[in-house]
Amino acid sequence: MKRLRVLALMHPQLVPPESLEGYTDKDINSWKTEFDVVHTLRGVGHEVRPLGVQYELRPIRDAVDEWKPHVVFNLLEEFHGEVLFDQNVVSYLELLKVPYTGCNPRGMIISRGKALSKKLLAYHRIRVPDFHVFPIGRRIARPRWLKFPLIVKSLTADSSVGISQASIVDTDEKLVERAQFIHERIGTDAIVEQFIEGRELYVSVMGNERLVAFPPWELFADRKSDGAPLIATAKVKHDLEYQQRLGVAFRAAELTPEQAARLAHVSKRIYKTLELSGYARIDFRLGADGQFYFLEANPNPEIARREEFAASARAVGIEYPELLQRILNIGLRQRRVE
Repeated sequence: MKRLRVLALMHPQLVPPESLEGYTDKDINSWKTEFDVVHTLRGVGHEVRPLGVQYELRPIRDAVDEWKPHVVFNLLEEFHGEVLFDQNVVSYLELLKVPYTGCNPRGMIISRGKALSKKLLAYHRIRVPDFHVFPIGRRIARPRWLKFPLIVKSLTADSSVGISQASIVDTDEKLVERAQFIHERIGTDAIVEQFIEGRELYVSVMGNERLVAFPPWELFADRKSDGAPLIATAKVKHDLEYQQRLGVAFRAAELTPEQAARLAHVSKRIYKTLELSGYARIDFRLGADGQFYFLEANPNPEIARREEFAASARAVGIEYPELLQRILNIGLRQRRVE
């Protein structure tokens, strides 16, 4: 294996320490992905330089000119405090003609627009929940065809920001209240979707022209209250104490071979339709009617050693160091305009 110079881009506050000694689980949870990627790649022989990036592009240009990395490992989730701006950093990497891991900027733009992605997929006859967008500053009035129960989300925020049990609404009054919450507290337009009662599934997909779909993973909460709907709220995803209290876990989904094959097929179709590349996670609900409903696509999802992407790869024999090496290799091979 060739020893590579890998420039790892991340938020400045998430640049990991040299060891875990002296840090609490809460500390580690905030930069676990960055730590796992940097130290695993070093462990297999690559030279890795973490670079915190937040307000300026010049440090990237300086590092590329001075160090001449073979590839950039993109771990950014925002730039200049804006989630959607990290696609501009990737565009800058393309202008510099330096290989990078993860999704291309076009795929990031298309997939992160939750309404746009659903419109595209509905056109291609992929099942999506009914939905409507309420822009900031516009009257909030539910269309008659949009039936309760509904779930109210931010149109553009990721990582379940703004999602809680209160996001599921069953009256017009609650709908208006929650949409206003998204407008005022999250600062984005709101998307309101038909809430699909059922199971929450995640499919990890990797590749450019040749795609691999790993076994589906599922969200569980072994100690949640009876009757409470199970959704991936911000607390479910990020609050360690809450996770322990509810018995939150992500495990392999038990599906029939036919269901698993159908889900893998539709996940690859979604990946191609949204022009994703590198690696992504596709989120679904499996409804009581036995149908899979697309929720959203996540370019450059969490790839910490213990997260569902790495766990689903491990289920088919791809250990974490090999997974990261494959991500590097895909980045090095990705087609770009010359």
